[in-house]
Parts: sequence; C-alpha cells; structure tokens
Amino acid sequence: MNEQDERGSTMTGVDPSRLDDQQLMKELETIHRTRHDTLLYGSNDALRAHNERMAQLEGEYLRRNPRRLVSAARTREGARERSCGEAATPGTPGT
Repeated sequence: MNEQDERGSTMTGVDPSRLDDQQLMKELETIHRTRHDTLLYGSNDALRAHNERMAQLEGEYLRRNPRRLVSAARTREGARERSCGEAATPGTPGT
C-alpha cells in the first residue's frame, strides 16, 4: 500500500500507527532482518526507503513504549565496564 505522508513523499506500507502491537513487532523484526542486505546490495533509493520505513516503525515502537526496559550493559557506562574485563551478559563469567 502506497500513501502520501504529510511531507508529500511516498510511503510504502501501512502507517505504523495503524498496526497493532503484534503487527508492529513483526514489521520491526522483518526490517531489521533485511537491513544488512539492503545496506550492502540495495540501490540508493532502496536504502533511502528502508531508512525511512525503519525510522517510522522504530519511532512508533518508542512512542508506544516510552518506559521500555533498558539494559545497563547497553549504555555507555555499561560498555566502559565491559571493556574493564566484566562479562557482557550477566551470569556468564569469563565471556
């Protein structure tokens, strides 16, 4: 489905705000799975469209989940601690 967004550019796919939570997660999983191939082998137009769609889907996810769980290991401070010899994953010593 192609629609015009408020900026006048063509949007491919359903408006993310119209997706239920399960559909949104499925769309996010699909776009993340295809990201690498699009970056390596897609045309400039394909990469631009992929970037736009990913931003729309991720923005909607963040809008719906403002208090999502954030892993301490995924923060800058957590990364510094890992580089000092701590395990990246809790409960897996020595990795």
